[in-house]
Amino acid sequence: MTRVLVLNSGSSSVKYRLFDGTRTLAKGLIERIGESGGDAADHREALQKIMSETDVEGLAAVGHRVVHGGSDFTEPTVVDDGVVARIDSLTPLAPLHNPAAVTGLEVARKLLPDVPQVAVFDTAFHATIPPEGVTWAIDAELAAKWQIRRYGFHGTSHAYVARRTAEILGKPLEDTNVITLHLGNGASATAVRGGRSVATSMGLSPLDGLVMGTRSGAIDPTVIFHLHRVAGLSIDEIESSLTRHGGLLGLCGDNDMRVVEDRVEAGDPVATRAFAVYLRRLRECVGAYLAVLGRVDAITFTAGVGEHSPTVRSGSLSGLEPLGIEIDPARNEAGDEIISTDGSRTKVLVVATEEELEIANQARTALGLA
Repeated sequence: MTRVLVLNSGSSSVKYRLFDGTRTLAKGLIERIGESGGDAADHREALQKIMSETDVEGLAAVGHRVVHGGSDFTEPTVVDDGVVARIDSLTPLAPLHNPAAVTGLEVARKLLPDVPQVAVFDTAFHATIPPEGVTWAIDAELAAKWQIRRYGFHGTSHAYVARRTAEILGKPLEDTNVITLHLGNGASATAVRGGRSVATSMGLSPLDGLVMGTRSGAIDPTVIFHLHRVAGLSIDEIESSLTRHGGLLGLCGDNDMRVVEDRVEAGDPVATRAFAVYLRRLRECVGAYLAVLGRVDAITFTAGVGEHSPTVRSGSLSGLEPLGIEIDPARNEAGDEIISTDGSRTKVLVVATEEELEIANQARTALGLA
């Protein structure tokens, strides 16, 4: 009973991967669901297609990625009608993500009624952050009523990468302090002490924190009031601007880091400024988490940009040598697993994230199969 099908249901896509233990048996992506010329008319047809093309006999579980678990879900959870209803009730916290997850859960339960379904939440890993790390200084009754607090995201990635970092260092996870930097089109940083998240950059939603591909990251809330009152933009227009037209795209017109780096190399001043803003925010976050953790054994880069951009890795840690963080240029350029110098007090690593594998493992754990 080691076979697990992992599903990541988006509003117009379903990504899937079938595992037997740690081995991938099949994977793929159904795109443009419901669109003209798309791969499927709806999510039911998409999942039927996946299951007709994938051997789903003998499944131990189906693991579902769910972006937002609110305060309710702090661990992988076996799904029943009540769990689906509770996930759906969290839609106001993740209106772009949770409805698609609910659809995926409902369809998969109907198509595979005898296979346990397990919801694995992006937010769950961050449930260990202490109260002072998730509480904002606003009216406490208002915050409690509307569930306003820091939740954090990319939890499966941060959990996997922190554990893998400890393995590479040859240290017990419970004795390892690491700053994990998940840098893709979406980006977040997490301070992990002994395998437990103690600080993270994303907040109520995945908009907060670092500069991202199309998301602004942290801004003064007054910007929103100003754009509404003075510029006359509606709340929906401001939300779209910050989430879909902000970040690198808003700063320089490109959200692909490879293109931005090419423009910087060519001397483009607009891209150069955007890149500098991106790196400064990263460096500020690393500095903050050095203070939170006190002792940091490693800083680990992961995800698309983190795994493939030597320039981002070196630029974001530049100037931190007095703090015991020193990158070896040759190792960095080669993309070695450890890219710091031998004398660096804090090791710097590059680790490929395995979010789907983490979901599969957590699904087995929830069922007592791990």
